[in-house]
Amino acid sequence: MAQERSEEAKGTTYGVLAYLIWGIFPLYFHLLEPAGAWEVLCHRILWTLVVCAIALAATRQTAFIADLRHNPRRLTMIAVASVAIAANWTIYVQAVVTGHVTQASLGYFLNPLFTVALGVLVLRERLRPLQIAAVFIGLAACIYLAVDDGKPPWIALSLALSFGTYGLLKNKIGGSLNALQSLSSETAVLAPVAAILLVILTVRGQTTFTGHGAGHSLLLISTGLATALPLLLFAAAASRVPLVSIGLMQFITPVLQLICGVTLLGEHLSTARWIGFGIVWIALVLLSIDALLSASRGRRLARAAEEAAI
Repeated sequence: MAQERSEEAKGTTYGVLAYLIWGIFPLYFHLLEPAGAWEVLCHRILWTLVVCAIALAATRQTAFIADLRHNPRRLTMIAVASVAIAANWTIYVQAVVTGHVTQASLGYFLNPLFTVALGVLVLRERLRPLQIAAVFIGLAACIYLAVDDGKPPWIALSLALSFGTYGLLKNKIGGSLNALQSLSSETAVLAPVAAILLVILTVRGQTTFTGHGAGHSLLLISTGLATALPLLLFAAAASRVPLVSIGLMQFITPVLQLICGVTLLGEHLSTARWIGFGIVWIALVLLSIDALLSASRGRRLARAAEEAAI
């Protein structure tokens, strides 16, 4: 029991660290200026692949590559998932460099609601009453923000949809690959396209890698570690901490992004926008309560089963 608590404590630390790193990404990506979103995407893919290759070699986890080559269906799913996460990365960086960090944070607040909705629409999952209420309140928030702004919050919706789709595809792929193997596969699929795009940007004079000092070059190289590290921390947390705890931790990231946008990067949120965020938070509170109640029921049923077996 003491060992279990120790492992859960370590998992909580890993999870909080992962979400803290993701939460301060707006500040990190601002340091990459004047690199544009496409250049950042290319470097992020290529240097992440380098980090993953080193990690795979160090941990001797290369056998899965041969298995993937003989499983074209899974390889196709990984390729589609790679496109979804690449779209998410590009939209996010573009949002940061164009001063839309708060709308990006809204996208990650909406993501749990999109995930639930996709589960119903694609996986035919049945929703519990609180989940239904949360989804409809989230929809109401999107409509409210669209009416107030004169157009839908496209950045937030695109981020939520792309990441929700990525999660759905990962669900379809299954748990046969760990976090490192999965990230390695996805970046390997994207790497040829990223390399070609980087060459095109260089020929057009639209890259900044060599023209802004060694510090800027090192920052672009560091995107590989910045991408891989929080994902591996998250994987270490997910294997030690209950899913409900992981679900509650995920709100650290958009809260920090919102704080970064408003207090450090000078973005302004109107009263109407704060009201829209508030409506989304109500939906997330309901979703969290539902998750806690579901976990509590699960523990009671497990205890009952154990007692019946004695």
